Amino acid sequence: MKIFLTFGHVLFSPPSFLLTDFCAGMQHVSFMDSNSSKLLVIKDDHPDQSSHGFMGLFTAVRHKRFCQSHNMAFRGRPCKLPALVGVFVVLTVQAVPTFFGDDADAGDLREDIPEINRELKHLFEGDIAGHSRRNAILDETRRWKFPIPYILTDSLDLNAKGVILQAFEEYRLRSCVDFKPYEGESSFISFAKFSGCWSYVGDDKVGQNLSIGARCDTKAIVEHELLHALGFYHEQSRSDRDDYVKIWWDEIEEGKEHNFNKYEDDFITDLNTPYDYESIMHYRPLSFNKNESFPTITTTIPYFNGVIGQRMDFSEVDITRLNRMYDCANSLILLDQCTFELINICGMIQSEMDTADWVQTLGSPADADHTLAGRCRDSGYFMKFDTSSGDVGNSALLESRILYPKRDAQCLEFFYRMTGAAGDKLVIWIRADDGTGNVQSLRRIHTITGDGDSTWKIAHVSLKVTEKFRYIFQGVRGSLSSSGAIFIDDITLSETVCPSAVWQIRNFTNVIETTPAGMSLKSKCFYNSEGYSFGISVYPNGRDSNYSDYVGIAFHLCSGENDGVMEWPVQNRQVTVIAMDQDPDVKLRMSSTKSFTTDNNTRWERPTASSGAAWDESCLCFRSVDFGWSTFMSHNHLHRKNYLKNNDLILTADFNDLTHLIKTEVPVVPAGQITEKKEVDEAERWKEPAKHREPRATHGCHPNLCLNGGVCVESGGKAFCRCATSQATFYTGQTCEKMNIDRRILGALIGGAAGTFVLTLAIFRVIRRTKADTL
Repeated sequence: MKIFLTFGHVLFSPPSFLLTDFCAGMQHVSFMDSNSSKLLVIKDDHPDQSSHGFMGLFTAVRHKRFCQSHNMAFRGRPCKLPALVGVFVVLTVQAVPTFFGDDADAGDLREDIPEINRELKHLFEGDIAGHSRRNAILDETRRWKFPIPYILTDSLDLNAKGVILQAFEEYRLRSCVDFKPYEGESSFISFAKFSGCWSYVGDDKVGQNLSIGARCDTKAIVEHELLHALGFYHEQSRSDRDDYVKIWWDEIEEGKEHNFNKYEDDFITDLNTPYDYESIMHYRPLSFNKNESFPTITTTIPYFNGVIGQRMDFSEVDITRLNRMYDCANSLILLDQCTFELINICGMIQSEMDTADWVQTLGSPADADHTLAGRCRDSGYFMKFDTSSGDVGNSALLESRILYPKRDAQCLEFFYRMTGAAGDKLVIWIRADDGTGNVQSLRRIHTITGDGDSTWKIAHVSLKVTEKFRYIFQGVRGSLSSSGAIFIDDITLSETVCPSAVWQIRNFTNVIETTPAGMSLKSKCFYNSEGYSFGISVYPNGRDSNYSDYVGIAFHLCSGENDGVMEWPVQNRQVTVIAMDQDPDVKLRMSSTKSFTTDNNTRWERPTASSGAAWDESCLCFRSVDFGWSTFMSHNHLHRKNYLKNNDLILTADFNDLTHLIKTEVPVVPAGQITEKKEVDEAERWKEPAKHREPRATHGCHPNLCLNGGVCVESGGKAFCRCATSQATFYTGQTCEKMNIDRRILGALIGGAAGTFVLTLAIFRVIRRTKADTL
């Protein structure tokens, strides 16, 4: 008999040697008996309380009455699950937060695609429309040509339109996949708000819908559905999935078994990549389950039960497959990135105009790099400018290679440290095309002055360059008392807009340990591009004690210097908050992103005492009521990836106007009127009458009329052939068509032939005479 236990809403299975003690302390226990095919269940006294996941062991035990010694009652139900020995599993089920009035949605606990689509009957694999045998992975005719035309229909919620555009940018950043507004093409994607979240697989060539319905408006769900449209199936559909996951068929809701189909290699391919527990295309453990506490899919490696079904962002393998399938060599909007781990320092050069140099330096325990945070021996480099010697004003210039932008806006992100005096400076310059093709026009962009804080910090610098350019880091010694250095590491230059707000919270694990549930930290107030002022609140242990294992994040308005001229209430603006994965490779980041859009609610009125805003002495401003996510991100997820590199949590926020997206729908050209541009040109060419053509200017030697290697020359408007000659032959005629042999050579040939003939006759005579003498 194997044991499954439930406490509250949580399924777990402890080791057999712990079961007795566990049963003794509980009144309600559930366990499965594989021998008798019974699920024995006893409920706890407090089913309404939130409960947390446990790590246990599916263990084969023989005693069917394990907990009878504790006078517990049992009820049974059929089950045919095979025994598993020595497998750990962690599962957690929690109710959605109760702060609906101040929450945009359930955050990390919001419903996933299978729950949203539960009542839809026309889909297979949970969110795929169309015929189940359509395949774009092996059938190249069903793959898209880029850019993919799209329509944002006006049935979509405004927030959904915003996150769709966010998803497009993620594809452009990580691959060569691109999108463009629809202009009458035969193949296109029409985003609409139908019931649920779903897509067709591959390009149908006739235009196709992709549904972003209610509760589907997150960037991760849009990325997921677009991967279907691009030709991908779910991760657990692979032919080798049984080596990595277990499907609990008896726990699947009746009629939903088809959602767990797997396909053989002749239908889909893994593109020579390993099974990916982190894939954004993987189901969660509780997908399509009968009982809210019992999983339908678990991993053979127990740790990954808490990983499968992540809805943060693309995994590394997701991106590898996408780029292999569509032969992507480069990102569309990533211009440059560098960790300084290679000796070529990413093609950067030392300027000859300075008085010192930046030095590629291996990190040490005292001076750890940012890329690896000092975790690896003999690895972890950064660039260093020593400010401990030299005159005041001494500087070093480090210039990038020449870059060629495609857009008119770029964002330069990098990490830096300044360990010298407070007056040391790090200056960012641009050297651009001066109009003559030379990259010589110099322009200062941004200056960072040391403040005595020697920890790693993040910086975002907006660039607006349309011609080829270099970006430059200049380190400047600020005073004779400076005794440290300036360090830079992990540079990323993308053709995107920099975030409006960046908040780096130090020593965040200590913040979690020392901050009570319900208490928050407030950021300084930031301004967006329009002039609205806003701030961020972080609840390290949630906004309520029931969710103390989550980080809550909320947004609020601040009173600002522009309030007198701004429009109130501020509506149709999209708030996007990102908990940043600090992976040095921006293409591999799995940041947690959440968005909502403001409306005409009174919370978006001008923040004043009369509107209910609270006065804050730290900013000398009014702050409105928090609105956001009580369960933005679990502590468990927070300690994965690179969210807390150097124990720093980095949040970014944007507050963007989406008013221009209220009306985006365009009419679809009827199928009979659609003709691709290439086809129209071909048809028009045959329809038009023959055109009168003027005779072209002629050239006597074009084409060359001379034969046998002759050279055509033009003289007096006429063409003549200069014929080729050699020691034995020469050519004559108007086109060098006649071959002639030199007389001397001809005489020699004739003489040789005659001599050979005479010699042959003489030999025959001698042979005859010899035969006659013998007879």
